[in-house]
Amino acid sequence: MLDLQNVGVCFGVKSVLNGCTLSLAPHERIALMGPSGCGKTTLLRTALGLQDPDSGAVTNTFSRPAAVFQEDRLFPWLTAVENINLVLSGKAETISEARHWLERLELGDAGELYPCELSGGMRQRIAIARALCVRPDLLVLDEPLKQLDAALQARVSALISEACRECALLLATHSEEEAKALGCRIYLCRDGTFYPET
Repeated sequence: MLDLQNVGVCFGVKSVLNGCTLSLAPHERIALMGPSGCGKTTLLRTALGLQDPDSGAVTNTFSRPAAVFQEDRLFPWLTAVENINLVLSGKAETISEARHWLERLELGDAGELYPCELSGGMRQRIAIARALCVRPDLLVLDEPLKQLDAALQARVSALISEACRECALLLATHSEEEAKALGCRIYLCRDGTFYPET
């Protein structure tokens, strides 16, 4: 269970989240929607414990969270397959599983390439593969498909949905289609908090 109660986050004098209350149960899927700068990414970071709230409380009892951020956050000195294998074990015995995830994200020929040799969309798919391969019980996604064309977005959305049937999902997106493709209930931002779409 992920539970945020009356969470507030400020950056200097700017209040980004204000009395935000939201609960995410196991197997539940929620999409946060709202204009850029409204606090979607801040809420995700706070939920993951990467941002301390200035007020309120966050409880996260999920034991295997994984995240895909807007930046791919790949290690530039590791190849694509090494970046994925690092979260599996970093050892030779899990390389085949890392390659399996590359294949699933349609990147089977990119395993020995370094991030600087890949397009933004390819790097983003490697980040998605890295998150999925640990079989998370909570998957947090921050606009994970925005660098992909429409056809590839649909295929990757289907893969995420299938791979995460047993996990909770928290998504930040500008796309209602993306939210619906991933089976999410939509929460809309208003006055620094998020409310279920009516």
